[in-house]
Amino acid sequence: MKKDSQNIEKLLIQGLTDGNQDSYKIIFDQYYSWLYNYVYKLSNNSSLSEDLVQNVLLRLWEKKSTLRITSSLKNYLFRACHNEFLMHLRQQKKEYDALDSLRWEAIFEMYNSEEENQLDSDWLKLEKAIEQLPKKCREVFKLSRLEQKKHKEIADILGISTKTVEIHISKALRFLKTNVSIFFF
Repeated sequence: MKKDSQNIEKLLIQGLTDGNQDSYKIIFDQYYSWLYNYVYKLSNNSSLSEDLVQNVLLRLWEKKSTLRITSSLKNYLFRACHNEFLMHLRQQKKEYDALDSLRWEAIFEMYNSEEENQLDSDWLKLEKAIEQLPKKCREVFKLSRLEQKKHKEIADILGISTKTVEIHISKALRFLKTNVSIFFF
């Protein structure tokens, strides 16, 4: 039975690489719901799951002539969906980081454009709160937010991992959000 399914997969893959639309339709019909359920378990988001699975299956058709599947078709498709989900997460993180940078830019712009007395007081609160951070955390935060260095640059400068940089920044932001809420929307 397993031998038959392997032979069927080989025929479907061969049909797909030859441009046979019927082979593609069979693959789509056979694997779509499994792939959707898998991505849904990862994301818990129905429309995202549909989009990611459709992207993978569309790319399968677009790259049919250069397709090289060394494992089973099912494993190949599951791995492709997993990678598509990871790419989506990375993109979300980039967007979050961009928004976070915009927030800090707005804070620093506000420093230059608001009423000076109130702002001086608020700025002093922020500076005092930053100084209360643990030494390494403060150092990472200043390099990131005030000098606007990338996580990799900070890691290289301080001789720590980028993950440690991310942890320090998260810790600093939580502390500042709690202690200097005037700067957080």
